[in-house]
Amino acid sequence: MTAITALRSATLFAGFSAAFLLPAAIAQERAELASPDGRITAEIWSEDGRPHYSVSFDGEEVVAPSRLGFRLLEGPNLETGLELVETGAASHDDEWELPWGERRVARDHHNEVSARFEDAESPELGFTVRMRAFDTGIGFRYEVSNPERGEHAITAEITEFVLPPESDAWWIEAGEYNRYEYLYRSTPLSDALVAHTPFTARLPEGGPHVSIHEAALVDYSSMWLDQRRGGVFRARLAPSHDGVPVRVGGEFATPWRTIQIADSAVGLINSDIILNLNEPNVLGDVSWVEPGKYIGIWWGMHVNTMTWESGEIHGATTENAREYIDFAAENGFDGVLIEGWNLGWDGNWFVNNEVFDFTTAYPDFDLEGVAAYARERGVRLVGHHETSGGVSNYEDQMEDAFDLYERLGVRQVKTGYVDDAGGMTRRDEDGHIRYEWHDGQFAVNHHQRVLQAAAERRISINAHEPVKDTGLRRTYPNAITREGARGQEYNAWGVPPNPPEHVAILPYTRMLSGPFDYTPGIFDMTSYADRMEGARVSHTLAKELALYVVIYSPVQMVADLPENYERFDDAFDFIRAVPADWEESIALDGEIGEHVVFARQERGSDDWYLGALTDEDPRDLSVALDFLEEGRTYTATIWRDAGDAHWDTNPYAYEIEERQVTSADTLDLPLAPGGGAAVRFAAE
Repeated sequence: MTAITALRSATLFAGFSAAFLLPAAIAQERAELASPDGRITAEIWSEDGRPHYSVSFDGEEVVAPSRLGFRLLEGPNLETGLELVETGAASHDDEWELPWGERRVARDHHNEVSARFEDAESPELGFTVRMRAFDTGIGFRYEVSNPERGEHAITAEITEFVLPPESDAWWIEAGEYNRYEYLYRSTPLSDALVAHTPFTARLPEGGPHVSIHEAALVDYSSMWLDQRRGGVFRARLAPSHDGVPVRVGGEFATPWRTIQIADSAVGLINSDIILNLNEPNVLGDVSWVEPGKYIGIWWGMHVNTMTWESGEIHGATTENAREYIDFAAENGFDGVLIEGWNLGWDGNWFVNNEVFDFTTAYPDFDLEGVAAYARERGVRLVGHHETSGGVSNYEDQMEDAFDLYERLGVRQVKTGYVDDAGGMTRRDEDGHIRYEWHDGQFAVNHHQRVLQAAAERRISINAHEPVKDTGLRRTYPNAITREGARGQEYNAWGVPPNPPEHVAILPYTRMLSGPFDYTPGIFDMTSYADRMEGARVSHTLAKELALYVVIYSPVQMVADLPENYERFDDAFDFIRAVPADWEESIALDGEIGEHVVFARQERGSDDWYLGALTDEDPRDLSVALDFLEEGRTYTATIWRDAGDAHWDTNPYAYEIEERQVTSADTLDLPLAPGGGAAVRFAAE
């Protein structure tokens, strides 16, 4: 049994013992479920032989009656002729500790119902829908147990999400060449086409906010949302090379389909539903997974002061590496990423997926010596494996590459799969090239294999051009962060750069899925625009500081060139101080695409940090400090926009203020257009 199959089997049967099944009965009416606080309710039933479900919030319908089921390549489909024949119920309430994360302790409090659907003439044709209701949303999955059937070839999943078509939506397109790296669209829900998840909506007439996603994506294809008609979204599974999105055995469980529901936009953020629907840690002791901050030979390639390929301005030289290691050591940073050190970057590296060599360095880079020097200075190298989507070439070398990094003391590796969606290449058993999608079943299983191989060497993975996050970091805590959205590098390319609202949308969309290696901290906003027309960072400097609190990642990059930090050393003090691992995190205020305010407490400390940012509009915020410990005084150091700051005309204008505060105080934060504020609360 492979590790992936074992995890799928564990996922399938987890929770069965906790539920009690009612005596079997034919054609039961409905299975009903309510969240612990009673605000969210759901029903599951069969109508004319077609399974359905619906979800309500405070008695108002959020998800109207929506169909459930599968279509298969062979044999009867699992979507019609099915009756609800058996139900069960359970409840669960406990706490579990995150080895690293947005908070140290998560509470898993839910009620559960199971609903068994069968064909009256052929009981083996059917499935169980297991649904869990939390105070912040619903999760449900299919469980199929037909061991006599060797394989289910799933051509379509008939899972619908019927939302009010008059809602507003924030989404990015799925099935397009650039994977997840698009600017979010803010449109009427009826204008959404085929979308990635998380897919976020605000229901009409002051209704709640809703986000649709999935949890525990294992040995299955990623779910897209396809709007078939006004408000009727159906799951569309990311394709495979042969047209069958998913092939699984006779017994399998799908990922959880999740529907987060909240009164406010920030209510979507303050939820652990995605993590709670994943299986617990299977790696055992993971004390070797180390959150922290890193710098890198990286931004220079994007602004054309360095190159990945060999030549006169090759970035990954021994000399450059030693300078970056010194900078990291002098400023208290944990790691140094060095891209372009290994053979394969010369020529058009975008298509070099059969050329990359993951263990051989360019002649001007002494890997062994650089790694030893880093250890002497108390920092680690961050490894880098760019595959250009060549999965078979990578897997052929992966074990040796991880062995090399383990010997050199590398504890984190950034992987990359730069290629058009649908262009990942693998060689089949006959040596023929097959093309796969970045979020199809093959890619999902590949990333699982990478995590497992890395964990055997005590290495964590920061995946770029990845499959989206679905909370699997709970099960494999070495899945430490990933990309999967439009990051900072787009600001260097001018294609166009990310607008000021972009990072005010991410917390309510992409960030609902998990950590994001956005690479914040650019202090030079504009000087490289002459090398790439339109290139710039559309933020104030204070907003770049705020990103270290707003955009969560347990490994945060200090992304700019070292010399640019020398210009604003007192602003750089915030980056030196801000941690990357948290005791608690709270989204305090915000609206999608407008602004957001976060407070986070440093793990193992009484200190708190706050980040606030806005879109292109100026904004005056008043933030209650009641998250601080009552009766205690804190020294608040505030980095904020100056009065004349503006992302376009004056991005470098900032002020630093220090004051004493308590939990009874309110902090007024004026934010400039495209601006922000960052605060450290040092406990006295």
